[in-house]
Amino acid sequence: MKITLFEDAAYRNLLPLVYFRPVWELRCGARTLAEKIAHLLESEVKALARTYLEAYYLNADKCFSAEDGERLFVNGRWLLDEAGANALQKLPKDSMLCAGDTLLAFYDDGRQIADSRLADGCLNSARILQSQRNKVEMQTRIIDFLWDAVNANGEEIGADYRRHARSGSDGAAIMDGVHMVKPEQISIAAGATIMPGVVIDATHGPVWIEEGTTVMANAVLEGPLYIGKNSRIKIAAKIYENTTIGPVCKVGGEVEGSIIHGYSNKQHDGFLGHAYLGEWVNLGADTNNSDLKNNYGIVTAMVNGRAVSTGSQFVGLMMGDHSKTAINTMFNTGTIVGVSSNVFGAGMPPKFVPSFSWGGADVMTNYRFEKATGVARAVMARRGIEFDETTEKLFEAVRDLAGSVEKKSDL
Repeated sequence: MKITLFEDAAYRNLLPLVYFRPVWELRCGARTLAEKIAHLLESEVKALARTYLEAYYLNADKCFSAEDGERLFVNGRWLLDEAGANALQKLPKDSMLCAGDTLLAFYDDGRQIADSRLADGCLNSARILQSQRNKVEMQTRIIDFLWDAVNANGEEIGADYRRHARSGSDGAAIMDGVHMVKPEQISIAAGATIMPGVVIDATHGPVWIEEGTTVMANAVLEGPLYIGKNSRIKIAAKIYENTTIGPVCKVGGEVEGSIIHGYSNKQHDGFLGHAYLGEWVNLGADTNNSDLKNNYGIVTAMVNGRAVSTGSQFVGLMMGDHSKTAINTMFNTGTIVGVSSNVFGAGMPPKFVPSFSWGGADVMTNYRFEKATGVARAVMARRGIEFDETTEKLFEAVRDLAGSVEKKSDL
C-alpha cells in the first residue's frame, strides 16, 4: 500500500504547534501521528503539505509527485488505530472514507490531486468530498484542535506501549532505593539511569522511559507516561499521569496531563497542566499555568481570531516552538502563545499571544525578527543543531503565515 499523508485547511486550527511542522508530526502518546500511521499500515509514507514545508522542511524525495502513480491519500490529522487501519485495507478504490464532514482517505492516481490543492499547497478536501466517489462513513478520532491530542494522550501512551514497548529494565542503571509499582507495566531502556529515591508508579498505566534518559533522585513518575531519548527529569520532579515528554528535554517541578515536544525545557518548580508545548520552548523558573477555571466551567480558547469552546474543564497552555517565559510567569486557562515569543512581567498575559511577540500583561510589542532568529540560532547551537539558510527561510515563511492568520487586535 503506497501512502501519502495530506494536510487540509483545518491545519489552521492546530496553530501554533504546526507552524514549523506538518500536522502529522504532532505527538500524541509516545509516537507522532505519522509514526502511528506508518506502523499500522506497514508502509513508507509520502507527504502533501503546505508549500513552504515541502520547500524548507520536508525532504524532496518524501513529497508527493504526480509521477508517483496511484496512492492512498490519508488525512494527517487522523489519530489512526487498528479499526481505522482495517477500514483502509477494505476501502474500495472508487470510494472515499469519511468521518462526518472530515475526509479521511481516498485513492488517486495524481490527476485529481493536481487540481485540488489550495493556494497554500494543502489539499482542497471540500472538492474531493463533492466528487462522485462513493462515501464510506466511520466513527474515529481526528485531531481537530490541540486539546484533542492532550485529552487522548493517556490512552495513546497505553496503545503505543502495547505496540512497541517491552517491559523490563535490562541494561538500564537502576540505583539502590528505586521503587517500582507494577513493574510489569514499566519499560526502561538500556542506557537510561534511574537515581536513588525515584518512585515509578504504573498502577494506572504504563511508564516508558527511553535510552539515554536520566531520572534524578526523588522524582515521582506516574503512568501513563512516556519519556523520550536523552531527556533529564530533575530532582524531586512530580510527573503525573497522561504526560508525554519528547527527546532531549529537561523537566522538573509539577507536570500533569501534558505533551512536550523535543528539545524543550521546563526545568524548575512550577505547574504545567493539560498543556502542549512545541520544540525549543523554555519556561523560566516558577512559570505556572492554570488548567481549571474557578467556576469549574468549560474553558474557551482563542483560535484563528475567534473564541472556541474546548468542551473541557481542563485546558492549560498551548505554546508554539521557540517561545520563552521569564521567571514567575503566570498563564490563564486555555492560553495560546504563538511561536518565537518572549513572555514576561507581572500579571497574566492575554489569553492569546501572537507569534513574534515581546512582553506581557502590561504591554505587548513585536519581537524583532532578527532578534528572534538570533536567539533560535544560539539555542539550537547549544544542542549541536545548525541554524542554516534553509532554517532561516522556514522561519521567514512562518513569520509571513503568522502575520496573515493571527489577529493582533485580539490582544
